[in-house]
Amino acid sequence: MSEFYLGVLASGRGSNFQSIIDHIKLKVLEKVRISILVCNNKDAYALKVAEQNGIESKFIDHRNKEREAFDREVVKVLKDHNVDLVVLAGFTRVLSSYFIDEYKHRIMNIHPALLPSFPGLHAQRQALDYGVKVSGCTVHYVESGVDIGPIILQHAVQVKEDDTEETLSDRILVFEHRIYPKAIQLHVDGRLKIEARRVKIDYSDNWEDIWEKRQRAFIEYQKYKWEREGKPLDKVL
Repeated sequence: MSEFYLGVLASGRGSNFQSIIDHIKLKVLEKVRISILVCNNKDAYALKVAEQNGIESKFIDHRNKEREAFDREVVKVLKDHNVDLVVLAGFTRVLSSYFIDEYKHRIMNIHPALLPSFPGLHAQRQALDYGVKVSGCTVHYVESGVDIGPIILQHAVQVKEDDTEETLSDRILVFEHRIYPKAIQLHVDGRLKIEARRVKIDYSDNWEDIWEKRQRAFIEYQKYKWEREGKPLDKVL
């Protein structure tokens, strides 16, 4: 396969969408192209991100539609754009069984908690309210339900005594932007195998070392970007 086509679904700002774009531009993600962004919110900043980066986008309104009817519209667009892998980037809709069956084990999501803890909305607030000492983020394949499905990658972060929902969210987001593209590349390279609920990863032939060397370019760019936004990573982390 010369290129692997991604279809991104987003409802909001699309920061993970932007991270994937950055990984592609920096040649960290290989053999990958984003063929379409679909938004169910006409005011989503992700639509502007797509426009700024020359990526085709489509707004599909979910209001006053049955869940499956909406999903059928989205799936048609994805198929029209030859999408191989569906990537959820802050998409606030729960997918119907029809959608999941059409792209079985070809839909990924990232969640700002260490699943199965704290599924659903406001995961960072849930973690703080519960008083956990460690939180993090999880990339998983999507199955029917909210934030369930075989776990691909996780990254843990410390919860600090003075954390607010915003500061914890920022710390987790740094690593969301790093592990989501890694999971995508593992899928594209055919290195993920699902057995029951476990995702087995083939790291043979120094795959992980090679990835980490490539990703250094993104990490340096990430440091610059967060510094420019007034949030130096040495303070965030």
